[in-house]
Amino acid sequence: MIRDQETLTLLVDTLSRFVRERLIPAENKVAETDEIPDDIVAEMRELGLFGLCVPEEYGGLGLTMEEEVLVAFEIAKTSPAFRSLIGTNNGIGSQGLIVDGTEEQKSYYLPKLASGELIASFALTEPGAGSDAASLRTSAVLDGDFYVLNGTKRFITNAPEAGVYTVMARTNPEIKGTGGISAFIVEKGTPGLSLGKRDHKMGQKGAHTCDVMFDNCRVPAANIIGGKEGVGFKTAMKVLDKGRLHISAICVGAAERMLDDALRYAIERQQFGKPIAEFQLIQAMLADSKAEIYAARSMILDAARRRDNKEDISTEASCCKLFASEMCGRVADRAVQIHGGAGYVSDYAIERFYRDVRLFRIYEGTTQIQQLVIARNMIRDASL
Repeated sequence: MIRDQETLTLLVDTLSRFVRERLIPAENKVAETDEIPDDIVAEMRELGLFGLCVPEEYGGLGLTMEEEVLVAFEIAKTSPAFRSLIGTNNGIGSQGLIVDGTEEQKSYYLPKLASGELIASFALTEPGAGSDAASLRTSAVLDGDFYVLNGTKRFITNAPEAGVYTVMARTNPEIKGTGGISAFIVEKGTPGLSLGKRDHKMGQKGAHTCDVMFDNCRVPAANIIGGKEGVGFKTAMKVLDKGRLHISAICVGAAERMLDDALRYAIERQQFGKPIAEFQLIQAMLADSKAEIYAARSMILDAARRRDNKEDISTEASCCKLFASEMCGRVADRAVQIHGGAGYVSDYAIERFYRDVRLFRIYEGTTQIQQLVIARNMIRDASL
């Protein structure tokens, strides 16, 4: 489903050069300051990175799934913080609007998200609702022309920078499952909306998360996505496959970066009078990593093409997320091992990447959730 190979090649080449020349040199500064420099954010806006997956009619590039994963392979070769900043605008922060929003909602918000004028955030997870998202307790009670929201969301990516939040809340307390959940667009500065302190995370400095609290927060009824109650969770599920493929592609790009660094170190590092790359046990770790990266890349491209062909890829997307995130963790571990003691100190990027990529096995559905999805789909299909 690549629409224009020449244009796509130009985009990928431009992004690859931007990663090499601007983002990689800024990695240490981001890690030290926990901030992405303003000039880099401005360049990301100019390159259209906030609107990669927003439809062209709303000011984005409207990438197909196959095009998106090819772009993700490149942007993941640097600190995940850079990808995280643009990720919600292209993913869960905008896709709910794209698939289920009213035309008025799309026309107003999507151009602002595509340009980077607004940063989007997706507020689903709560202190007591993570993998079991259907158990969320944030409430939304209709009061005239407004809904009154109360509750707390946790670990919300880009919440400190966000100008708009997609918030999942329960509009019908009588329905305990997913049918009572609706999705709302809540703008920054809405009275009753407040933020907690930034989370101090294991890794991914520069990518910020925090709690988002709603205390009698009055949201216009017109801001319910799709204009009706009870479809919010279904909206979230519609974008899951896309999000899982995207994160899978990010895992591949990060693994390629770690393997490149490990290979370079193995060639340069001398022990017993020769480069450690000449030792077969080092070669085994390099070869295993290369093979697993290739396998993950092939899986993701196949699933992306199937999605572009309008196939149901629930199982394939979960297979990709399961395999790619676990593969990325194994590559990170081998890369630290190849670096030896040097891999345990922050002088080398692998120490930071080792911590950064650990999150990939958790968000967009944990490895264990992917296993459940795959197995349940298999059982369902065998019963048909």
